[in-house]
Amino acid sequence: MEQSILTINNLTKKFGYLTAVKDLSFTINKGNVYGILGPNGSGKSTTLGIVLNVVNKTSGDFHWFDGNTTTHDALKQVGAIIERPNFYPYMTAAENLKLVCRIKGVDYSKIDEKLEVVGLLDRKNHQFKTYSLGMKQRLAIASALLNDPEILILDEPTNGLDPQGIHQIRKIIKEIAANGTTILLASHLLDEVEKVCSHVVVLRKGEKLYSGRVDEMINSYGYFELKTEKQDELLKILENNPDFGKLKVEGELITAFLNEPMSASDFNKMMFDEGIVLSHLVKRKESLEEQFLQLTDNLN
Repeated sequence: MEQSILTINNLTKKFGYLTAVKDLSFTINKGNVYGILGPNGSGKSTTLGIVLNVVNKTSGDFHWFDGNTTTHDALKQVGAIIERPNFYPYMTAAENLKLVCRIKGVDYSKIDEKLEVVGLLDRKNHQFKTYSLGMKQRLAIASALLNDPEILILDEPTNGLDPQGIHQIRKIIKEIAANGTTILLASHLLDEVEKVCSHVVVLRKGEKLYSGRVDEMINSYGYFELKTEKQDELLKILENNPDFGKLKVEGELITAFLNEPMSASDFNKMMFDEGIVLSHLVKRKESLEEQFLQLTDNLN
């Protein structure tokens, strides 16, 4: 039986006439990396704010763990970074983390351990103001990990970073997850969710469009790009074959989406047997991005 960390039921949040989160339900189970994915303004930050007791919900409910702990107590087992990290600029990284340890009632021995996780141990005695943006973000992650939380919550963790900084943060997130910490991250970057997360909740205007495993969302069987001199005949065959779904025709190029797995060579042989010679045959996999765009477009 999977152990649930966070359960959200029919959560709704209205700001005046605006509904930021609409009837949202999903469950986060232990040991996975969840992405809440959606464009800006889709309700990601509001959802995180509600479960972290920073924003009041309008209706619905949520509970942490088995539901028998108060949110206040449960949040002691949660590490979260939802705003820009605020550390004292003239204090060193280690001094800043000592303050956090005092607030959280954590032993100072955790400081080096967590700085090591985020690759800042060698910079621990440098002042915070000398840190690059990426290092500041990594220090914030170290800070959120000091109390060995059950779950780490990150809102747009790579926002504003350069490619190297982005790569470092994503690598750290994967390592933290590999050590058994559950992670929930909000992102508007598909690519980030595809690279980092095992599960995804796709939001649009506060509503859930999809939730499930990332690999199942990506798991369409791809599509063929085809050209032949007998275009009409080919289209007829494809239309009558249940292995194919959507067909798109642009000039000479036919794009045929697969409903079932099929290799290019099997398809080629099948066409040959039908007397159709293909002058162009390429098999492609539909990316999560294309599916995501389809998901978000369908509801415009």
